[in-house]
Amino acid sequence: MKVSIDSAPDEETARAIVSALSAHLGRSVELVVDDEPIASTGEDGWDDAVVTEREQRLRDEIETILTGGPERGHEKLEELGKLFVRDRLELLFDEIEYEDGTFARHDADGELPADGMITGVGTIDGRTVFFAANDYSVKAGSLGMMGVEKEIRLAERAVEAGAPILRLIDSTGARLNLDDREPGDTHMGRYRGGKMFYNQCIHSGQVPQIGVLYGPEIAGSAYTPVFCDYLVMVEEISGMAIASPRVVEAVTGEQTTMQDLGGPDVHATQSGSADLVVSDEREAAGAVRNLLSYLPQRYDAPLPTRESTPPTANPHGLDAVIPDEPNEAYDVLEVIDRLVDGDTWFELKPRFAPELVTGLARIGGRPVGIVANQPAAKSGAIFPDSAEKGAGFVWTCDAFGIPIVYLCDTPGFMVGSQVEREGVLQKGRKFIYATSNAQVPKLCVVTRKAYGAGIYAMAGPSFEPDATLALPSAEIAVMGPDAAVNALFSEQLAEMDPESREAFKEAMLEEYDEQIDIQAQAAKMQVDELLPAGDLREQLEARLRTLRGKRRTERDRHHGTVLF
Repeated sequence: MKVSIDSAPDEETARAIVSALSAHLGRSVELVVDDEPIASTGEDGWDDAVVTEREQRLRDEIETILTGGPERGHEKLEELGKLFVRDRLELLFDEIEYEDGTFARHDADGELPADGMITGVGTIDGRTVFFAANDYSVKAGSLGMMGVEKEIRLAERAVEAGAPILRLIDSTGARLNLDDREPGDTHMGRYRGGKMFYNQCIHSGQVPQIGVLYGPEIAGSAYTPVFCDYLVMVEEISGMAIASPRVVEAVTGEQTTMQDLGGPDVHATQSGSADLVVSDEREAAGAVRNLLSYLPQRYDAPLPTRESTPPTANPHGLDAVIPDEPNEAYDVLEVIDRLVDGDTWFELKPRFAPELVTGLARIGGRPVGIVANQPAAKSGAIFPDSAEKGAGFVWTCDAFGIPIVYLCDTPGFMVGSQVEREGVLQKGRKFIYATSNAQVPKLCVVTRKAYGAGIYAMAGPSFEPDATLALPSAEIAVMGPDAAVNALFSEQLAEMDPESREAFKEAMLEEYDEQIDIQAQAAKMQVDELLPAGDLREQLEARLRTLRGKRRTERDRHHGTVLF
């Protein structure tokens, strides 16, 4: 209730009045003078908090700090077409719960508010997420000693709390201007710059680490984005390289630009460092929120589930998608559309090594990783880049307990002098190693070709998948029929006339086809189940549901020797 009085008493008296009336009446009381409230007990019946001059001064200082760097810093943001860091946070988070280190470097005449690094905790779809975000309006987001300290504490607390880390990266690297650095700051101390990267390494696989790159990262600081489990780059404004174009020219004589040296296109198509490239900051926020919906809070936490939805395309039309001829191209995304829950396909590294498709989705409402050969690109052969892409994806799924479905349709690893120089064996072993050691539920589906060592990387029967499923179109063999006949009978074929050669090859191909007949192989239990293509979605859902309680096996070793 409101109680009006003629003249305003002092604060202490006003509080005493509302407290006494509230206690007597058993309800909240608001004291007003000339219709202006001066004190109240509030909804909870508490005395109204009186903001003292001391507290107000502090609140005013905080408000000033929250506005970021000086006007010239904000003008630079506008010139570059970038959002202020707090606007980015607003796009990403439903709510910011709290921040730490607001007053870092507060003694620096207001030029270094929060030392250019904002760290704290927020919520996304009800989930706790820790964040570290460079403020580009403060010295172009450069890293100072206290900013580094804040990031280190943030990461360590996130791991202790068991929550994902989101890094909003927009920094020119270590702060080089001596006037802006603290005495003795070299970034080389035990608890300084290098500690950030050390923590990212030892925290890898403990909690998900997601990075969004909004600006050019150069030199040592460029390791922050690449040490993240997943990296999103924003078109036009982001980039990363071990040295700037100016340094590159000074050292090598090469003239280049940041975009040509390490822009989003480079890292999306050539280095494979970017998982996604998005057109603007709003799309980046949506991508992060979507990605997070597939990931657990920490490595051993339950996966986030949703209500199951029907696939985008009819699962019972799957067999018609896969051609009869083993060398005829088709788009494996049409297969995926018939297997996963509708509108849940989230492809990663879509422009890098497109002959292998990797991404997250849901089957029956539960997250799953998909590794699929792409016959529409290079016949689905496995090249050095695609081997490394597959290895990294499998390894990350295994780190966070995400089951994997392999869709195998490959002629095997690519051959030739070029791929040998590019390390097809060295990188191919990573793919096979990751598949061998992953202990999450693994299902291998042979949709068509499974030739050579390609089936090894794709979790074939020898690699202990939880099931090897085959469709009627499947062919499992050491190599394709044409290659096999030419390899086995090359000398005889060379001595025959053209007509005899063709007749002989046709007879041998028919015999070879009998040897790799999938029904004959199923009869010998070389696959766990041969099933109609239209039943595959249902089979995957049932098997993944059954495997939810699969346990991991500790092996007697420190770790393997194949490095990712």
